[in-house]
Amino acid sequence: MLVLLAFDAVVLALLELFFLPLRLGPLGEVPLPITAVVGAVTTPWLVLTAAKLVRPGLSFVPLLVWVLVVFGVGLFGPGGDVVLVQDWRALLLLGASALPAALVLGGGLGRAAAKGGARV
Repeated sequence: MLVLLAFDAVVLALLELFFLPLRLGPLGEVPLPITAVVGAVTTPWLVLTAAKLVRPGLSFVPLLVWVLVVFGVGLFGPGGDVVLVQDWRALLLLGASALPAALVLGGGLGRAAAKGGARV
């Protein structure tokens, strides 16, 4: 199950990266970073699902995979291209996806440690 969640993190990170430069309008003048919203929902969900289905101690794996793919492909992308756009949308994607997932991760590990007998 953990491998499947890590694979989902890879797919979501790639889709979020490749659709981050999406623009709206007849001349493409309005940036539409909808993938930041998708990341804000899916990345914490992956961490929470890993904590529930696998165990809380391994719930960091989807977040770690997501971050590695975003930075790896984003900075050293296919053919050496920089896929991670260098403006506010990249910061929005990173902040809206990784920060809530890190909060979910910390909360889950804290609850598991508070129980005392839980495996972490």
